[in-house]
Amino acid sequence: MKLFQTEQVKRIDALTMRYEPIQSYRLMERASRVFFEKLLPSVSENTSFCVIAGSGNNGGDALVISRLLLMIGRPVSVFLVNPKGQLSPDCQSALSDLNVKCPGHVVEITSSEQLVIDGDCVIDGLFGSGLNRPLSGLYAEIVRKINDSGKWVVSIDLPSGLMGEDNNSNDLQSIVRANQTFTFQFPKLSFLLPENEQYVGEVSILDIQLHGKAIAEVETGFFLTEREDAQALLRPRSRFAHKGSCGHALLIAGSRQMTGAAILSARSALRSGCGLLTVQVPSSCRQVLQISVPEAIVRTDDSEECFSTAPDCVKYNAVGVGPGLGTSDASAQALSQLLDVLGDKPLVMDADALNLLGQHPSLWNKIPKDTILTPHPKEFERISGVKCDGYARWMKQIELSVQHQVVVVLKGAYTSVSFPDGSLHFNTTGNAGMATAGSGDVLTGIILSLLAQGYEPCHAATLGVWLHGAAGDCALAEQSEESLVASDLVGSLGKAFRELRIKN
Repeated sequence: MKLFQTEQVKRIDALTMRYEPIQSYRLMERASRVFFEKLLPSVSENTSFCVIAGSGNNGGDALVISRLLLMIGRPVSVFLVNPKGQLSPDCQSALSDLNVKCPGHVVEITSSEQLVIDGDCVIDGLFGSGLNRPLSGLYAEIVRKINDSGKWVVSIDLPSGLMGEDNNSNDLQSIVRANQTFTFQFPKLSFLLPENEQYVGEVSILDIQLHGKAIAEVETGFFLTEREDAQALLRPRSRFAHKGSCGHALLIAGSRQMTGAAILSARSALRSGCGLLTVQVPSSCRQVLQISVPEAIVRTDDSEECFSTAPDCVKYNAVGVGPGLGTSDASAQALSQLLDVLGDKPLVMDADALNLLGQHPSLWNKIPKDTILTPHPKEFERISGVKCDGYARWMKQIELSVQHQVVVVLKGAYTSVSFPDGSLHFNTTGNAGMATAGSGDVLTGIILSLLAQGYEPCHAATLGVWLHGAAGDCALAEQSEESLVASDLVGSLGKAFRELRIKN
């Protein structure tokens, strides 16, 4: 699915009106009716409503929704916040229709003292996606009154005060804290950021039938990876496949204190389809690895403690390095040597390989084009040299991919994958139970395995992230978010692959 910035959505609206054709107010009515039809099943038959409408098109939506509720006999109080006495044309049309069909229900207010929140459910229609600066004055007062009301709050399109993309300079006290947000056609980019969870609540995406040609015509660099996208990437396996045709992966992982990371990553690589897997570990890890992963070929490092010797990579189809590696000087030197001898082999770097990159920035000059880097947020700070969050971190992620021509997998909810072409792809699978030690090691193994099987780096990263999250969702069916551990992800990979191959 294509994702758009708010200004681009306005362009899609305009093109929809041209291509259907449809008048803007009729498009507003259509969107509001979809909202209304989604709202009714989510509340009880006795729910009363307090609708708070602004003077723009989001307020127009709120007034149409008020009319629809009143016409089926629901108790609704409607407050129109209009301090300047000026409404957008569509908002004025919505007000006129409401006053004709359900007269006497609208109270126009110019101060927060006039607002009486007396319904069970507040419908927030104060501001929509057109907002480009923090709320202040009367509007900020009304938002605080909504948040202090203790009522169930449902926002139209997005919570009032929240901007569609960057909220780093926003006044966070002047944003509605919605329990539910019914958003039109596309999730807003700001919904995908963890700091905004407290404002958006549970998000539902409403299909308001924006024109397909309009959506196709507007270019974007943001995408949401859905099941159909992952299905299109997953290749069928030949009936005549054998271990030699399914790729030989090399995993360099582990240290004396971190053998488990190598085991988890190795198991997930094998469960993800590579035909052969060689794991290089320090000699102190050899016995436990052979016992834990008997299917893997073990290559022993010269050191008992850590990664210290770069192997010859000629016979391998892809290389993964980093899980549990440690950050000793010997490992830094060995990583540098590995990059020298890697040749054209696809590479995925994770964990301590990234920490070493952060400590030794000169290694950037050796990293091959299309290498996949899989940092969590703290590791991303170390490799980027910049401490930032939210939308700014995405922009830095894109910059890093373009500058170094690498694929960056920034892990977390809605894991973002940036490509060398500057596009950013958000994942839709996974759950909070995956916030557990070793989860990233499992992801490294999956991506390494896909690379060894010949998947293009961008495809290996995107599909690997999707399967990783899907395995977490399968595991959650047998566990809880609290009890889920990384080994459960490995055990659920088969189910994730199998379900992805089922065509709907």
